[in-house]
Amino acid sequence: MKDYYEILGIKKDASKDEVKKAFRKLAAKYHPDKKTGDEAKFKEVSEAYAVLSDEKKRAEYDTYGRSYASGGPQQGAGPGWGGFQGGFGGQDAPFDIGDIFENFGDIFGGSFGGRRSSNRGNDVSIDLQLSFKEAVFGTKRSVTLTKTNVCASCEGSGAKKGTEMETCSTCNGKGSIRETRRSIMGTFATVRECNVCDGSGKIPKENCAECGGKGVLRTSEEIEINVPPGIENGEVIRMTGRGEAVRGGTPGDLYIKIHVEQHKSIIREGNHLMSTLNIKLSDALLGGSYKVETLDGPVSIKIPAGVRHGEMLRIKGKGVPNGSRRGDFLVRISIDIPQKLSRKAKKLIEDLKEEGI
Repeated sequence: MKDYYEILGIKKDASKDEVKKAFRKLAAKYHPDKKTGDEAKFKEVSEAYAVLSDEKKRAEYDTYGRSYASGGPQQGAGPGWGGFQGGFGGQDAPFDIGDIFENFGDIFGGSFGGRRSSNRGNDVSIDLQLSFKEAVFGTKRSVTLTKTNVCASCEGSGAKKGTEMETCSTCNGKGSIRETRRSIMGTFATVRECNVCDGSGKIPKENCAECGGKGVLRTSEEIEINVPPGIENGEVIRMTGRGEAVRGGTPGDLYIKIHVEQHKSIIREGNHLMSTLNIKLSDALLGGSYKVETLDGPVSIKIPAGVRHGEMLRIKGKGVPNGSRRGDFLVRISIDIPQKLSRKAKKLIEDLKEEGI
């Protein structure tokens, strides 16, 4: 005896929505019109759903098992899977076929209820290498891409200049073609876009010599990219409508993935920039003045007497731009400890040691 719950991969206390969800998933997997389809499996899950989606039949099945659900209460039933009358979509079918195949247009390669799929060009992805400074302050870059673009000669119509468009004879000007398909589930009507006029319902009387009537052609295009200040490594810039064009539809988008080169001495911490400054031991004790290399150029910084190793000094407003403000530039102090001391220096250090310094 088949276990309908096991066939759908659900528990016995599964809700009606869970039953429907499980069936949709398996129906999409095993539908005979798909490459991965399995007619026997599809029939099996449909039979299980026909019983478990009906409250009365489910109660009978839970009480008496499959032999009763598909025999006793349904003896004399008309043709159909699982013994229910009328098959799929019939007057007495236990579920609404339109409800089950809601959002199934992609599975069957068409659309249900006359809905047309959107005609959109392909997206294009490129990589863009930036210097550390360009990423911090922003920049403009021009790239040349070879892709499908709207024909400049006919402006995408596909018609020779000065000629008219005429009604497409394939779809009779509707832009779509209705097809009827028979399957073990019944008869389905699908609507697909006309591949002759690309959904426009019109074709040129005389083709454009440049694109051959296609309205698009593969050409090189120079695109200017505005890189905003503060962009980070791995971020993606999206330029709407700058991807590949398609006749009678909207172009795809251009996606630019950013790769930022490392700086030899500066690193980024959010909106702040940071570098390490090596100072002499004497300057750490007595204080001093140093030049710090920032992205804005060298900046003088005062080292306070008694500064500690690893201490951070701040240069305000020299970090990453963030709207109308900028982060800060942080300077990490690293004290150089001499490896060798002269006799005089050693004597001075010993004197300091005696004073408890």
